[in-house]
Amino acid sequence: MSLQNLDTGTTDLLATLDEGILTLTLNRPEARNAMSRAMMDALVAQLAAAETNNAVKVIVLTGAGKGFCAGGDVKGMAARGDGTVGDNTIDVAIHRQRLAQRATSGKLFRMPKPTLASLPGAAAGAGFSMALACDMRIMASSAVMTTAFAKVGFSGDYGGTYFLTQLVGSAKARELYYLSDRISADEALRLGLVNWVCPAEELAARTREIALRLAKGPTVAYRYMKENLNRAMAGEVEDCLDLEATHHVHCGQTEDHKEATKAFVDKREPVFKGR
Repeated sequence: MSLQNLDTGTTDLLATLDEGILTLTLNRPEARNAMSRAMMDALVAQLAAAETNNAVKVIVLTGAGKGFCAGGDVKGMAARGDGTVGDNTIDVAIHRQRLAQRATSGKLFRMPKPTLASLPGAAAGAGFSMALACDMRIMASSAVMTTAFAKVGFSGDYGGTYFLTQLVGSAKARELYYLSDRISADEALRLGLVNWVCPAEELAARTREIALRLAKGPTVAYRYMKENLNRAMAGEVEDCLDLEATHHVHCGQTEDHKEATKAFVDKREPVFKGR
């Protein structure tokens, strides 16, 4: 099969299909691939189509340039003065957030096909969450991970609390959420957050090697393996996703969050006041 460039409707997300590998590239390198509405709408559409497209055997999620995904666009939030609601009521905003999370992180997790996150650079906030939603992860040795939410006055979204707790346990997950420290590639490998680490210049080739093995594998068996493995995990991911959406939108209304977005733009430490 020759490589196909798929029309996503936006330059913020690139999509190619080659030998059964659907590669979805978050493409805002100037903003460390921070999420935009156009990017997320396109990602939702591509994942929905991939789920029932027999030509797609495996999904690779990656980022353009030197980053994977910085999560939400903090500078955009600061400019709007509101990270989550905008022109919506808080109830509509929560519902929209729930739909977005289920259609992206939830879809990557539930998709009856293998999903692989390939991290050329930093995965932060919701970008970190989406990477953890994938079945497996491969990371450049120069890349880092961080929950980041506490630094901008958010409680977290896109399933990160669920996926991180499953991978590293509750105590470590709390440490990583509360303190938002940067996690090096070596530490991520030690903790089991990633499956492979390789030099940055080898990432694309190594990602393709793994993806091709999966694309040539037993797709029906993979479908049921994934369901079995998901059911073996305690708790329901949808419950966590929905609760995260509610809390995340509420946090977006706080003075602490608004202060943090301003501090981000000003390149200074935020002063939190607990309100």
